[in-house]
Amino acid sequence: MNRSRASWDKKAPQSTGARITRSSQARQADPTESPESGPGPYGKQRKKQTDSALAQDLSQMSVSGWDGLPTSVSRGGLSSVARLVKLGRCKNVVVVAGAGISTASGIPDFTPGTGLYANLEKYNIPYPEAIFNIDYFSDNPQPFFSLAKALYPGSHRPNYIHYFIRMLHHKGLLLRMYTQNIDGLEKCGIPDDKLVEAHGSFATASCPLCYTTYPAEEAKRAIMNDKIPVCSFCAATVKPDVVFFGEDLPQEYFLHSKDFPKADLLIIMGTSLQQIEPFASLVNTVRSTVPRLLLNRHAVGPFEKVPLRRGDHMELGDLEVTVRRFAEMLGWNIEIEEL
Repeated sequence: MNRSRASWDKKAPQSTGARITRSSQARQADPTESPESGPGPYGKQRKKQTDSALAQDLSQMSVSGWDGLPTSVSRGGLSSVARLVKLGRCKNVVVVAGAGISTASGIPDFTPGTGLYANLEKYNIPYPEAIFNIDYFSDNPQPFFSLAKALYPGSHRPNYIHYFIRMLHHKGLLLRMYTQNIDGLEKCGIPDDKLVEAHGSFATASCPLCYTTYPAEEAKRAIMNDKIPVCSFCAATVKPDVVFFGEDLPQEYFLHSKDFPKADLLIIMGTSLQQIEPFASLVNTVRSTVPRLLLNRHAVGPFEKVPLRRGDHMELGDLEVTVRRFAEMLGWNIEIEEL
């Protein structure tokens, strides 16, 4: 985010020149529309590909349930994905993650009724999402700064799920991780070049009006002391480089145009997918033969459609428990525990 709008628009690899901003209005993408037939998302006609080996191993979608959710008969589901990894079939794994991966660290997600948005009454805001709305922030930054004091990295520790993703990198399998989170817990050994913080982070700060950079530690010190950091250039209120609704996404987000077509396994975990665009639609841009594994509390996005795409697999329930079981299938549990 530490850039001028002109340089940002120039660098963004988009043929239309349109800005890509964070939006709470999810576009209802049709998962049955394959990105391999017809015009591709980047304006090119792409030849439909098949992978008989992957299709054979994952010829049936499986759903494992919990809390009374039905479980369908399948050829292995989660174990089939683990088998593909162990056989060396998945060498470019992309992980898409949301707030659910951090709940085991004590950070609330956005679950209706109990999550972050359900506990904002004390900030006296007109509606919950206003706390991350750039226009509302410009008029009244104090509610966000009050919340930021609790969200700033340092008071929470990474959990087993974060270290599982680190193990993917350690094994040379992680192509990239795309996270919606701003808590910074992914930085537990995952290199910066393997991580795309699609909604920004607290690591840097800048002016949202003129994009002048501001020392991140000074911004944190001011916020922690209930003071408002002010831009030295235009006198607007400075904030951490967390992407608000209506703001441009960071340049690293556009790596998806190369990563998702290259992926041979997509792991989706701890995210609702439906709330925040354009992030939510990324899962529909992998090749149709690529297995997609949803580890979540509920079915979301394209995984709510019936019938599901061949090769799609859901494992519903407590995310940390599920990831531990997946790690055991892969034979990684002891290594992760040592981390």
